Amino acid sequence: MYDRLQELQRWAERRLPALTRLRRPEPLPIELGRRRIYIVPTAFGLGFSVLLLVMLIGALNYANNAALLLTCMLGSAAAASMLLAFRTLDGLCLRGIRAGHAVAGEALELVLDFTAQRPREAVRLDCAGESLAFALQGATELRLRLATTRRGWQPLPRIKLWSTWPLGMFRAWSWLHPQHSVLVWPRPETTGPPPLLPGDARERLRPQAGEELAALRDYRRGDAPRHIAWKASARHHDLLVKDFDRPEPRETWRLDWHALRTLDREARIARLARWLGEAEAQGRRYSLQLPNERIDIGSGPVHYARCMSALAVLP
Repeated sequence: MYDRLQELQRWAERRLPALTRLRRPEPLPIELGRRRIYIVPTAFGLGFSVLLLVMLIGALNYANNAALLLTCMLGSAAAASMLLAFRTLDGLCLRGIRAGHAVAGEALELVLDFTAQRPREAVRLDCAGESLAFALQGATELRLRLATTRRGWQPLPRIKLWSTWPLGMFRAWSWLHPQHSVLVWPRPETTGPPPLLPGDARERLRPQAGEELAALRDYRRGDAPRHIAWKASARHHDLLVKDFDRPEPRETWRLDWHALRTLDREARIARLARWLGEAEAQGRRYSLQLPNERIDIGSGPVHYARCMSALAVLP
């Protein structure tokens, strides 16, 4: 019985214009009102209605006032539950959407900000195969994971809010279709060669002197007198020199789109994405040259996100 009701609901959403007029994307915030909330009896509600009808016929047939009073009270409770199910969604507002970062093929986290003027109980949300249940006390944040398949801007699917609270006799639902898109980063290639560097890249490096004392070593001609450990040398026959740690020099990677002419477009993007990830993991400084944009040398999460986003929106 429940499956047939679900099929009937899906058929109605496809056929009836009143149920499909809100399929177009709409800007935030989105507030649910009485003109966009739909309600139908559940399988339990239909069975309960049949039971009330049998009780009503029996009470009238035998002129049993007590049974008639009980039937009216149960019918009033059912009608009140329909109103409460409607009020669970009425006035619910989606105020904002925030998205994290993910590469194509991975799940992207979405944060939905809901607000309401009064408390709500037992609200359910269905989106892209995920279902969440939540209660609302003024404002709440819902986190759900959105599947991704390709790089670039991906529009959000429709969001379904529904509830059968409080007695499960009626099902109220509504649709939200926010005019919002999320940016999916390109998937890096798994393996490949390192980036090509100029022949004099290492010669241009100038390592900085370290500040942390690493060890004492024997004096070598040319060592600065200020580095001689005089107190330690007094206890030995030879002079000892302080040896300081020096950071390992790292090349600056200048990643260039035009240097990968032998690869097709998507292969270039995947290789540049891998190089960006490797440079960020190794703490290098890097720049990115694209056909229509140049990103100067930098490092850190913000610089990495800017470069990956520039790759994601390439046509």
